[in-house]
Amino acid sequence: MRKKSKLLALSMASVMVILSACTGSNSGGNASEGNEANAGANGGSPEPITLTMFSADMNTNYENMKSDVGKKITELTGVKLEIDYPVGDPKQKISLMAASNEYPDLIFAKNEVNMLVEAGGLIDLAPLIEEYGPNIKKLYGDYLKRLRWSKDDPSIYFLGAYGVNEVQWKPKDGFMLQHDVVKELGYPEIKTVKDFENAIRAYLEKHPTIDGQPTIGLSLLADDWRIAQSVTNPAVFSTGGSDDGEWYIDETTQKPVVHFTRPEEKEYFKWLNHMYNSGLIDPESFVQKYDQYKAKIASGRVLGLIDSEWQFREPMQALRQAGKDERTYGMYPVTLNETFQNRNFQSPGYSGGVGVAISKDAKDPVRAIKFLDWLCSDEAQILNNWGVEGIHYTIQDGKRVISKEEMAKRTTDPEYGKKTGIGVYLYPFPEYGAGVTDATGQTYKIENEQQIIDSYSDVEKEVLAGYGAKMWKDLYPQSSEFPVKPWGSAWQINIPQDTDGAITMQKSLELLRKRVPEMIMAKPEQFDGLWDSFQAELDKAGVHELEKQFEGLLKDKIALFND
Repeated sequence: MRKKSKLLALSMASVMVILSACTGSNSGGNASEGNEANAGANGGSPEPITLTMFSADMNTNYENMKSDVGKKITELTGVKLEIDYPVGDPKQKISLMAASNEYPDLIFAKNEVNMLVEAGGLIDLAPLIEEYGPNIKKLYGDYLKRLRWSKDDPSIYFLGAYGVNEVQWKPKDGFMLQHDVVKELGYPEIKTVKDFENAIRAYLEKHPTIDGQPTIGLSLLADDWRIAQSVTNPAVFSTGGSDDGEWYIDETTQKPVVHFTRPEEKEYFKWLNHMYNSGLIDPESFVQKYDQYKAKIASGRVLGLIDSEWQFREPMQALRQAGKDERTYGMYPVTLNETFQNRNFQSPGYSGGVGVAISKDAKDPVRAIKFLDWLCSDEAQILNNWGVEGIHYTIQDGKRVISKEEMAKRTTDPEYGKKTGIGVYLYPFPEYGAGVTDATGQTYKIENEQQIIDSYSDVEKEVLAGYGAKMWKDLYPQSSEFPVKPWGSAWQINIPQDTDGAITMQKSLELLRKRVPEMIMAKPEQFDGLWDSFQAELDKAGVHELEKQFEGLLKDKIALFND
């Protein structure tokens, strides 16, 4: 049975009443909310406090709050964040917290949050939100109820990450080709893996070197958990599935299966095996580290990628900074064959299944929730997305305006976030999604349709015109073609740690990370036997019993979301 913390009641009883708000710029929007919660007791500067935090996801732009944005956050709130990131598998650090019963103030445990809830390491935020969270309530709106843990336990243990009410303007993941490849080949149709393969092969044969280095056809990334983004998740995306993590869920029956047991994905991995044996896949794909992968992309000699956009954003910016726009990438809606639809733009609604929590050991839970509430305010959202007024943007006719010079830095400097602090304190904290507007009618994010088009290089615009499109999303099946998923994103449904299912999932992922590279690098005649052995191992590990357990969790989530 889950342990319940008694610390919340004690902290609530001892809280000081905040009397007045500190002053500050409204950053060009309706940004006054949030200051009051962080002001000093006598209306002056907010009392300084350091909040410790663990984040399961690394942020290479974290600048220890020394940037303009970081300093402004501390100035307005008095809060200094000290964020600890994992070295290696974050699960090990989270397991140690649960075992030792010692926690930092704030925790982003991502999919391992079950472990902390079951250990009694997190406090219920619902009473704190009710008393101190007006901006939290505004940001999440009707989705606030989706942050409840379960039908049996309505506690809110964390504030959901990812943009709320997001309008998806860009494809998130898929198959990338350098612009010069499709330009030289006369804008060929890129709809199937065979189309993708043919484009890489044709260009590689004509250009065996780029800038004096050997040309690489397709480079994959299998560094630890990142194998999911570049190697295994694309198997489900290219065979008609949407982003549900390790799951494929039939929309009609709502029955889940572990996606890498599907025969359709066998054919996808067989294609990768063919690509490898044809010399079109980088032979270092399954041994290279993330930094090596990014360095190859930044060199401009990798023709194709299969990945999530956020994983290669930095080398893309470096290529643009170096004036190599033709070596940057377009993203194409590739599937195994034309019987499948690419579901990149299918909406999951809002899941709220992972996010930032306050631990039972937090030195001041009320101050912590007030800081999180401030992060939800217009003032904070504008600051974290646009930067500091007068430095990163100006106000003209009541609207925020970014100069061409500053926008160029945003799109070409891979260290822009680290230098400015812009974007550093968004994910995994609460944030409005792309397309959501503030009181001035402007979007919180620099990511509406026209802003995205304006950010394209001339080469990118030329390639899109070659395909009769204005944006990359125009090449994809649109969100209106698919129903909104009633379960949200299934990868945010957590399997209880003290069950056989959690152990089976861990074993299955370990098998996946070992066997899939073996299959891809094997001789073609060995592939079928290796696949059969892999499936037998998954069966022995209990994968089908896991599917039955997850079906129950899925039904519970659907019921909770539609309560």
